[in-house]
Amino acid sequence: MAFEILDMQLMEGVTVWSLLITGLLMVVGVIVARIIRMIFNKKFAPSMPIHTVKTLNKLIYYGIIIAFLLAATASQGIDLGGLVVGAGFMGIVIGFAAQSVVSNMISGVFLLIEKPVRQGDNVEIVDSGVTGKLIDISTFSSKIQQFDGTVVRIPNEKMFTSNLRSFILSEVRRSDVSVGIGYGEDIDKAIKVIKTAIENNVEFALMEPAPQFWISELADNSVNILVRVWHPRDDLIEVVPNLLKVIKNALDAEGIEIPFPQRVVWQGKAENNA
Repeated sequence: MAFEILDMQLMEGVTVWSLLITGLLMVVGVIVARIIRMIFNKKFAPSMPIHTVKTLNKLIYYGIIIAFLLAATASQGIDLGGLVVGAGFMGIVIGFAAQSVVSNMISGVFLLIEKPVRQGDNVEIVDSGVTGKLIDISTFSSKIQQFDGTVVRIPNEKMFTSNLRSFILSEVRRSDVSVGIGYGEDIDKAIKVIKTAIENNVEFALMEPAPQFWISELADNSVNILVRVWHPRDDLIEVVPNLLKVIKNALDAEGIEIPFPQRVVWQGKAENNA
């Protein structure tokens, strides 16, 4: 009786016995997938980026399960032809309905392969005006923690097709500050004073490339000098405040005027026509 039940056909070419064998092979597939994923996490994952590990974990796990499913159905003679055709048709329908989802998923894969930016990098999405630390690249979107602490979710398609500005790839950075001196001051002397002050008091300023000085503008109240200083990447936050302080103290010590906007108001005297 039991054998008759096992041999009972549920549909053409599919018996209870074949379904049981298929189910058993699928259980084995899940166990094998978990074991291989565990080995991967212990042997290879520690030396790889976190977002790459997450993606490979999913590919390994589900790839092995799908492989066991195909092997199980093929070994039991279960015809998946109709199912494959139906799935293909549904895939086309779903593809048209969810183009942006598929595009985001593919863009996420390209981001992981090309690696224009990595998790933990400080980046700027130029087209979106978003700047901060890249904290995650997931299947459909990426998350950036801005410097004010808020987190912005960016679709992977926009992330991949936008202009990306990285603050990490280069070991050195350049910071610019502008300082104004009075029109009556000696420009060459002022530049020399500023240069000497930077060399002696700004320890993170690189001498190669050397600081640069440009007359950037003849403004209403001052002659503006643009100061460009190269420094190690990690000193970015300290550069501008320290640099402005050093320049201000140096110019004050030499008696060089740093003007501020002034207005002269003339009050005319009304004539008495009476």
